[in-house]
Amino acid sequence: MSRRVIHRGAKFDFEQVEYRGADGRVLVREVVRHPGAVVIVPILRGDDGVERIVLIRNWRVSLGDWLWELPAGTRENGEAPEATAARELVEETGYRAGRIRALGRFYTSPGLSDELMWAFVAEDLTLEKQKLEADERISVHTVEVGEVMGMIERGGLMDGKSVLGVLGVLGVLRVRGEGKASEG
Repeated sequence: MSRRVIHRGAKFDFEQVEYRGADGRVLVREVVRHPGAVVIVPILRGDDGVERIVLIRNWRVSLGDWLWELPAGTRENGEAPEATAARELVEETGYRAGRIRALGRFYTSPGLSDELMWAFVAEDLTLEKQKLEADERISVHTVEVGEVMGMIERGGLMDGKSVLGVLGVLGVLRVRGEGKASEG
């Protein structure tokens, strides 16, 4: 029925939405309007034959704690998701991908936001230099695929987009019959 912006934020806005429920009553909800984001699963294939995933330790103000995550970020106005993925990978990890492939997309939390997230796998990585934004505190770690799975099982990797990204990329590679990660 109606929308009203409650607050305009740096990256997303908060709206109050009025709509008519199934019984005809007018209902009011608050919604986060988001421009969309990406999550990247960077895979390193070492000379030793071992595959590793590039993870970050990210300081999250909302939690007041460090969190294991995959690199990710918000799309800039008009930016293609693939461009966001390439940019965020370099910014957060210092790695540039020779190849970035789309895995799919998903809504992160449709009960409160319209954020649509695109997932990518990044391969053929070369190390450059991290380009962190002023508000980012991130350290970069390469972790063997099997250990990443252990982190998920033990609750060490709890970020939803990262868990979905890791499980998604391993599932897609398994279905496609690609790469050693399909064995993990």
